[in-house]
Amino acid sequence: MLSYLVQSASGTSGPILILILSTYTTFMDPITTLFSIIILVFSVILHEVAHGIVAVRLGDPTPRIQGRITLNPIPHIDLFGSIILPLLLVVTGSGIVLGWAKPVQYNERNLTDKKYGALKVAMAGPLTNIAIAILFGLLSYLALTLGLFTPAFMTIASIVILVNLSLACFNLIPIPPLDGHYLLFAILPASWHQFRETLRRQSFILMIIMVFFLWQLFTPLIFFLYRLLMPGI
Repeated sequence: MLSYLVQSASGTSGPILILILSTYTTFMDPITTLFSIIILVFSVILHEVAHGIVAVRLGDPTPRIQGRITLNPIPHIDLFGSIILPLLLVVTGSGIVLGWAKPVQYNERNLTDKKYGALKVAMAGPLTNIAIAILFGLLSYLALTLGLFTPAFMTIASIVILVNLSLACFNLIPIPPLDGHYLLFAILPASWHQFRETLRRQSFILMIIMVFFLWQLFTPLIFFLYRLLMPGI
């Protein structure tokens, strides 16, 4: 997810919530569940790095200066949000896995594309997760074709695809501060300014409603896409 500050448009805020529905981890053994959390953390890191790369390419050096254009997990990991909280939720059998990485900061004023720059930066994260899911889907089909489709590989590919599809779908929801709200705001006419401000003001409440009451409505879509990408499912 992308961080932002409405008043200063500096692209900075506190850590932002991400959610992966753990319906598909409920019946996993502890080792596989732990492995799924590791995949989640690195998928979020790739998501954030994508934001930073696009911001830098559009003229803002902030992510590079802050050392966020790296796959090294250390600059991205939030100790509580990336490690402690997800583990606690899994151990206690909460039914969901919540967590976050440190958001990538950027200065919207530095972007060369003044009209769609913020939208491009925002969409880089979800599109990266979609690309990862498609890549592992193609690898799965290739492995099946070549007779290399082992149970271990199937487990890894399944988790990677599910996690990244979930991240993409969740982040594309058009509620601030999720990435999808940039797409919504880009297509709304200027006369809807008051609607935008209402969404921003009520974003915390809307996020709570989405996470705890409405997120399950998206699981049929996620598993439909998963079955398209994963052979033999």
